[in-house]
Amino acid sequence: MRFLRRNSADKTDATDVEETDVAVEAELTKKGYTAGKGAPTPKRRDAEARRRGPVAPAPQTTREAMRRARQTKPSKQERRAAAAERRERMMAGDDKYLMPRDRGPVKAYVRDVVDSRRNLLGLFMPLAIVVFVALLVPNPAIQNYATLLCLAMLLMMILEGIINGRRVTKLARERFPKEIVKGGSIGWYAFVRASQIRKLRVPKPRLRPGDPIPR
Repeated sequence: MRFLRRNSADKTDATDVEETDVAVEAELTKKGYTAGKGAPTPKRRDAEARRRGPVAPAPQTTREAMRRARQTKPSKQERRAAAAERRERMMAGDDKYLMPRDRGPVKAYVRDVVDSRRNLLGLFMPLAIVVFVALLVPNPAIQNYATLLCLAMLLMMILEGIINGRRVTKLARERFPKEIVKGGSIGWYAFVRASQIRKLRVPKPRLRPGDPIPR
């Protein structure tokens, strides 16, 4: 009889404990409590590493490291294609691919102003070729005439460059009143642009001589 009473007491105690646990769980659920996972949350770096799969072991020799580098770097054709695309975008006037000196709306406007006119400065490079050829001719008279002609043309080019630089600077300041337009920098930029042969200008001219400047 003693054992029966003890077993009945044990069963009663177990039932009370289970009921207590159920009540505690219900109370915690009602309060919005979430039980712990039992393990710490993995770091993002570790989770991404597991998703990517196993990491290749480090190279054991220099030859193996060089072989891996050749496999990961782009091929010669891919590099040529990327260079051609950059060149094409630069020639089209994409600011992202231009040199720092050519970037910005002010410089684009200056290029349009210069390209929309025929400039005497465009004969600068052909004139330099004429001078070089004249110096090779063994006739002093031809050399003297060529030198005088080149000096006169050079003076006219310098005068045109100064006038053109002031005009372009004034137009740029009127077009972009909120931008800082430096007269010396813009004037020199316009001078260099005008002195280049049209086909060799970078980026390519968007306007032809006589075309109106877009607003």
